[in-house]
Amino acid sequence: MESYLWTIVIALGAAAVALVVVELVHRIVRRLGRRSVLLAELSEHSHRPFQVAATVVAVNFGIRFSTGYGVGTHWRQTLLHLLVLAVIATIAWLVASLLLVTEDTALARFRIDVPDNRQARRIRTQIVMLRRITIAVTVVLTVGVMLMTFPEVRGVGASVLASAGVIGAIAALAAQSVLGNVFAGVQLAFSDAVRLDDVVVVEGEWGRIEELTLSYVVVQIWDDRRLILPTSYFTTKPFQNWTRTQAAVLGTAEFEVDWSVDVQAMREELRRLVEGTELWDGRTCVLQVTDAVGGMVRLRALVSAGDAPRLWDLRCLVREHLVGWLRDQRPTALPRLRTEVGDASGRLPWQWAPPSAPTPGPSGGQPAGRRTTAHEPPDDARLFGGDDDGEARSSAFLGPDEPAEAPPR
Repeated sequence: MESYLWTIVIALGAAAVALVVVELVHRIVRRLGRRSVLLAELSEHSHRPFQVAATVVAVNFGIRFSTGYGVGTHWRQTLLHLLVLAVIATIAWLVASLLLVTEDTALARFRIDVPDNRQARRIRTQIVMLRRITIAVTVVLTVGVMLMTFPEVRGVGASVLASAGVIGAIAALAAQSVLGNVFAGVQLAFSDAVRLDDVVVVEGEWGRIEELTLSYVVVQIWDDRRLILPTSYFTTKPFQNWTRTQAAVLGTAEFEVDWSVDVQAMREELRRLVEGTELWDGRTCVLQVTDAVGGMVRLRALVSAGDAPRLWDLRCLVREHLVGWLRDQRPTALPRLRTEVGDASGRLPWQWAPPSAPTPGPSGGQPAGRRTTAHEPPDDARLFGGDDDGEARSSAFLGPDEPAEAPPR
């Protein structure tokens, strides 16, 4: 009985000393953490695991060196085995917390709430994936070390290792899809194909990458729905990434109008509109006639914005404003189907009038007043030329109407 009481007193004393030492260390680290982000994270997130681990280790050593091998051998061995398991678990908890503190410190250096955050989002994606991998590896190693403390498990280990090849092959076949998603998640994290907060178009839906794990990816759709896809989807199927290199994007607004539309006046109105809104980033403002068949003229307004949400609002603003401008300022340019009855002597803008005979020029040749030079479109009528941005775009992309070169004979 005296031996038991002495063991309890030693264990409690060791625990008390450990708690006092941990508290002193915690106060010092917290004071130093006012100047260091790493120490501040340590004092906040690793205090509790350090406290528990130090206490369990102190109790283990106290019981181990306070009892003799001849007194209470059975309960002593059982208690020491339980304490060893607790030491392994608490040390693993402490190591995991230190890894999390290191990753949180690294994440704090890369902010994503800034306009140019592509590099920060890439690094945050890799750090988050590394965090999940390290936690999984730590848990697996901890469970393995705890099992190896049992003699029965160590005896079975030799036969397990002998049949590891067969078991590995069977497990690989059974978990093929799971392992495929895991490797796809690692590939996504380090290939820079997709990152957290990227704007993507998948399955016909437009949204942002909200969460990226080893097995699945969560896409937050623009209407706050969530599209959950396996990570292997992004390595086996095509998808659009609007922020792969930069957040700035281009968008269009198309109009079908009558042939009597004044394209230049509409182009100038578009320019006045975008220059008066903060949604436009000042890069591209182009209005072009993209089609003129079937009795209608199709106009395409191409504008640019700093990111996809601003572009959406800008496209809607362009449509709303130009629709109102056509209705109020150019009603004859509204789309219509013509049916002419009677003679063609009318002079209304939408009525056809026979052309007058050309007036001969002074030399009897070319009619007077006719220009001999080709009309040069303004800069905002061209997408692949006219300014530095257009010339750069032309050098990178020739356009859909670029004629293909004839094969050599």
